[in-house]
Amino acid sequence: MSRPAVGVIGGGAWGLALAAAAARSGGPTLLLSRRRSDGAPALPPGVSAARDLAELGTDAKLILLAVPSEVAREVARSLGPHVDGRHFVVHGVRGLVPRLDRGLGGVSAGDLETVSDIVRDETPARRVGALGGPALASDLLAGRPTVMVCASRYPEVTRALGDVLRSPSLRIDATGDLLGLEWASALVGCLAIGVGYARGLGMGPGLLAAVITRAMEEGARLAAAAGGDERTLLGLAGYGDLLASIAQTERPEVVLGESLAKGKELSQALADAGQRVEAVELAGRVVAWARARGVQAPVLEALASSILRGPASRAPAQDLMRVLMSGATGERT
Repeated sequence: MSRPAVGVIGGGAWGLALAAAAARSGGPTLLLSRRRSDGAPALPPGVSAARDLAELGTDAKLILLAVPSEVAREVARSLGPHVDGRHFVVHGVRGLVPRLDRGLGGVSAGDLETVSDIVRDETPARRVGALGGPALASDLLAGRPTVMVCASRYPEVTRALGDVLRSPSLRIDATGDLLGLEWASALVGCLAIGVGYARGLGMGPGLLAAVITRAMEEGARLAAAAGGDERTLLGLAGYGDLLASIAQTERPEVVLGESLAKGKELSQALADAGQRVEAVELAGRVVAWARARGVQAPVLEALASSILRGPASRAPAQDLMRVLMSGATGERT
């Protein structure tokens, strides 16, 4: 007996990859994308185009969101009328967004929320989750062996994700620390730019290891300050994800960092990356969030203030690496 239908929202590289991974489990997989046109990539084998959100809500109990964080609230709000308490809504977005201040009609200065927060705000769905880990969209799409981490406070959600995505070429690990995984995914997306930058400078394995170790100590402090479990950052969703970036030369964040290290402007480096990189806007948001809470984040500060501001603002390589690797690791406050 085939599994229930799975719905995927988002026709970019990540949406196509998740749809391809789901389709390999043998059940119906629907993909809804605003990109569907004559020039859009072909759908992966076993994936059908959905007409609209109403069809997804009717036919699929598990819905995967693979959209940029900047439109996550808009998409979730549109999805809201078509889902209810029976649905599982899971995202694979490496982003954190400014928290909406409903009382003032704007956003709360310096505060951040996760995409699962947005789904709960904008839809009746309560059984939500997230996907993270070192898998690349290109690996999922091609069916190459890889691993992902899924998280939810509801065990039935992680079980459903395992049933849908697990295959001989894809391992799925599960955790109940949803907040920790979402922060891990977002932070690693930022820190992988630093790994790419270090690679572009020609740093050897030892110095790369030092940068990664310092970065993950910082990431664990930040995630714990946000309310997550720092052990999640020290596992596959954090350390494992960032370690993998050393060899993931096609990873967009790594490509971006390497291009910046070669002296390219941010716009050209983004073109080299070939897809949207959430971390470009996110790094500065996290730095502001950390400052407001008295949490030390020197690696992310260097990333936001030097690496991502272009050649004219960038310190010489030696000075920047000294910023990335100097000083105490910092105590959580």
